Amino acid sequence: MAKRGWRVALGALSHRLGHRSEWIAAALLMSRGYQVLGFRLKTRAGEIDILARRGRTLAVVEVKRRATMDLALAALSAKQYDRLLAAGRAVLRQRPSLAGHLLRIDMVALAPGRLPRHRRGIGRSGGSGRDT
Repeated sequence: MAKRGWRVALGALSHRLGHRSEWIAAALLMSRGYQVLGFRLKTRAGEIDILARRGRTLAVVEVKRRATMDLALAALSAKQYDRLLAAGRAVLRQRPSLAGHLLRIDMVALAPGRLPRHRRGIGRSGGSGRDT
């Protein structure tokens, strides 16, 4: 029973850190001219951490917090990328006001003691994005 309590406490801590990381990522995006349209949006394809737009670009933003920045930047799998792309396409279909926007998959990576990094236009392998 004690082990279960430990797991519950760890899960609660991870949940809080995840939400805090999403707020930090949103503040970073807003400071760079993005309008945050939503947090934790659920679609049939999966959940979008942050949906943001700047101009005619609609960014599906995955937030990753890990022990090191390298681990955070490498944390997006090809399967997750495909899920994010499908979720972003679903949002575009469901929201006529976003018609004509260019869909892009971004990532905000966070690690203790480091400034957050916004990687724009990441590829299916999680790499090839531009940091801002």
